[in-house]
Amino acid sequence: MAEIKAIIFDQDGVIIDTERDGHRVAFNKTFKEFGFDFEWDVDYYYELLQVAGGKERMRHHLHTKGFGKEIIPAEEDELIKKLHRRKTEIFIELIKEGSLPLRPGIKRIMKEAMARGLKIGICTTANEKAAHAVAYEILKEVKFDFVLAGDVVKKKKPDPEVYLLGLKTGNLKAEECIVFEDSKNGIAAAKAAGMNVVVTTNRYTEKEDLSKGDIIVTCLGDPEGEKGELIKGGRGIDYNGVLWLDQLTAYFAGISS
Repeated sequence: MAEIKAIIFDQDGVIIDTERDGHRVAFNKTFKEFGFDFEWDVDYYYELLQVAGGKERMRHHLHTKGFGKEIIPAEEDELIKKLHRRKTEIFIELIKEGSLPLRPGIKRIMKEAMARGLKIGICTTANEKAAHAVAYEILKEVKFDFVLAGDVVKKKKPDPEVYLLGLKTGNLKAEECIVFEDSKNGIAAAKAAGMNVVVTTNRYTEKEDLSKGDIIVTCLGDPEGEKGELIKGGRGIDYNGVLWLDQLTAYFAGISS
């Protein structure tokens, strides 16, 4: 029977709904600053997420819908770069000022881990500055054992490299960890590293094939706040809309025995 010794989190979409409440909002603030009279709403941004990369999304919008004013083709590349640079600055500002709400149950389960002496880590391929701002500003009450982000690895998820580095950094075995993910690529990365995976869905990943996750819920849930819904797994867990760390450690210790 493997004892659970660590919980490890992806960042975007797991700790914070960064696409909806962070990047999208930062893009809209940037457009307004630059004098453009349009915004990306939640549904349209979901469509844009099918285009990989922030600069590429802006270029796609420019070429399909326009910016509401003429953009000289020779100046397009420089404008896109300026917009994206400012958008990143605003995104970091949103994090540092605490404007991005944590997803339900995140801080609670981290505090439960601290109380039990479990290691806590973040393994994300998101921007390193953003990841550190989330870990050390928004979640400054939490003691992280490692935060691995940005270009710390060469291969992005679904490659398991970032999770394998997490195991090495934390001196952990795969079966000793519970990973919290939200996407098909993230689940594939954690599973390829041999880890247990709890999936929390969100607006932008709920239509993906998340079936490789061991337990799938809409969110971790809070006793006095938003409750989650169990979609898959968790057999034997007395589930009432909140996943507790004690339940998860017992569950995964049991299935690994």
